[in-house]
Amino acid sequence: MRAAVLSISTSRASGQGTDASGPKLAELARSLGAEIAVVELLADDRELLEDRLRHWADVEECELILTTGGTGFAPSDVTPEASAAVIERLAPGIAEAMREASRAHTRHWMLSRAIAGIRGRTLIVNFPGNPASIEQAGSAIADSLPHALELLARGEGSHT
Repeated sequence: MRAAVLSISTSRASGQGTDASGPKLAELARSLGAEIAVVELLADDRELLEDRLRHWADVEECELILTTGGTGFAPSDVTPEASAAVIERLAPGIAEAMREASRAHTRHWMLSRAIAGIRGRTLIVNFPGNPASIEQAGSAIADSLPHALELLARGEGSHT
């Protein structure tokens, strides 16, 4: 399976500081057995993010696209909106599980607007921007992602 990791941060993309979230998310993807096609650092720009999501799903045919950042309440946080614009079918249980996993670690767990969904045979999942949150949220869904990707690849299958 090929995975694209998109790290969304205007400040990091403009050279202010080092991006720790993209590499942390790539590490999670590798632990699932993914070959990393790209770790791309992007500004909080809805149109740009929509374009990159379409590119990695439709042109590069990555089975998994993981994003980090841009899921909060700030006016510049547009990752969920960009993802929703390209997703064809929602996978709400994934985002719900990630939020629930964050509950024990932060009182602001419910402020995440992250979503997950399917575009063709690609699963797109929004992660928080905090590297520690990536590990927490990732542990909640890691066991189910291989099965989800297998179902998408086959286009059919058991739902056990």
